[in-house]
Amino acid sequence: MKTLTLLRHAKSSWDSPALADNERPLNKRGERDAPVMAARIQAAGIRPSLIISSHAVRAWTTAKVVANELSYPLEFLQREKDLYLASRRRILEIISRQDEGFNNMMVVGHNPGLTDLANYLVPDLTDNLPTCGVVSVSVDSETWELRNDATCELLLYDYPKKPQ
Repeated sequence: MKTLTLLRHAKSSWDSPALADNERPLNKRGERDAPVMAARIQAAGIRPSLIISSHAVRAWTTAKVVANELSYPLEFLQREKDLYLASRRRILEIISRQDEGFNNMMVVGHNPGLTDLANYLVPDLTDNLPTCGVVSVSVDSETWELRNDATCELLLYDYPKKPQ
């Protein structure tokens, strides 16, 4: 059994139009939502043994906040440039390259790839994974090679504005 958690980066700022897209920081709402969602992830009992994040500032900052809240060592966070605006297929390729010894992986990235992947794992789950939204599934598999025939069970689908 594997557990895969998808986390979309928290809300980012558009205050500096001169910044490149991958350099945009979190805005105040994003800074507020990231620790809240980390607490919800922790309350759901999700404990990643591997966290991989897009290199974009908004994703990397979200990953660091969540890792800190989950007592995940920041020095073990992995930056993956190919996660930046990655498609579902590309995210699946990145996941498949990870060591099988990790049984609980978190991927921090972007839409539309994360929404597409969430719906691939749990059909018709959502039209849009909101900023700082999280989807976690258990996968009946011994490997990170996630194919259509892998049976997934939804463990958590949550986002900041979801009624509690």
